[in-house]
Amino acid sequence: MKTQRTLRQQGGIVLVEALVAIVIFAFGVLAIVGMQSASVRQVTDAKYRIDAANLVSQSLGELWADRSNIQAHAVKDRPVDTLPNGKLTIQVPGPWSVAAGVTVTVKVTWQLPGESKVHSQTSVQFIAG
Repeated sequence: MKTQRTLRQQGGIVLVEALVAIVIFAFGVLAIVGMQSASVRQVTDAKYRIDAANLVSQSLGELWADRSNIQAHAVKDRPVDTLPNGKLTIQVPGPWSVAAGVTVTVKVTWQLPGESKVHSQTSVQFIAG
């Protein structure tokens, strides 16, 4: 008789344990979804940084290849299709000469939709000879 009374008193404990387990599982799933979202955001940001670095490198290569006509490569805020709201700026402060050379600045900026922060990649290089 004592065991039936004990079983009746504990009849709902299995349901409570199941609900607690479901709540713990739900928090775990939410944490995984949050980590996945952060991971996608970081991968996207890394891709844009790589694209910007490649564009800077390509622009510097073009400047080195066409040193005698270096002033023609100066641009300000030229749109860049591979980056969101991307802009390319190449500053050439003076004419290039074999003897003096020139210091150029290549800067790429981009801004992700919905963000106020403007990202940038800049390289300053001395071109001579």
